[in-house]
Amino acid sequence: MPVVVIANPKGGVGKSTMSTNVAGYFASQGHAVMLGDADRQQSSRLWLGLRPPAARPIATWEVNADMIVKPPKGITHVVLDTPAGLHGWRFNDVLKLADKVIVPLQPSVFDIFATRSFLDQLAEHRHAGKMQVGIVGMRVDARTIAADKLRGFVEGLGLPVLGYLRDTQNYIHLAARGLTVFDVAPGRVEKDLEQWQGICRWLDQ
Repeated sequence: MPVVVIANPKGGVGKSTMSTNVAGYFASQGHAVMLGDADRQQSSRLWLGLRPPAARPIATWEVNADMIVKPPKGITHVVLDTPAGLHGWRFNDVLKLADKVIVPLQPSVFDIFATRSFLDQLAEHRHAGKMQVGIVGMRVDARTIAADKLRGFVEGLGLPVLGYLRDTQNYIHLAARGLTVFDVAPGRVEKDLEQWQGICRWLDQ
């Protein structure tokens, strides 16, 4: 059962957007998906409450800020949204469960350097050998100088850039209805689905 953790200690980088859409992708593939939210803001849990009954089901993982437990039997794929400032024993508990870690990162010098020590922690963690780590550029145009700087930074760490997600209102409008880019007609979000291809391939590995 793959457990995908979405993590970055910096706030406002798009962790909940990434978490909900990863869960939406797994659900679109027919998997029994559970989405947990260890963030006190509970953005992903709120999103689940908005999800319409007709949408592909995504279960709620009862995770609180003080305890992260193993998911129940019958679930095949798990996504865990984590809080800003993740560190200490909570950081260790999350990584014990993780098979894959996605680090959403905006291409600003402040975000990049704020995330550097976290990426070093991931590399040095005792469970580092069993988990895969990938970076996703958030709210970025892959053709820009900012994207080049982000790519150069990440490649210097030996980590893959899984993709770049553009700054679009699609994510905001869909989130307000408990939906993802994988829940609507492909023609409505064609450009966004193209940007998700590399991320989805990595998730399926």
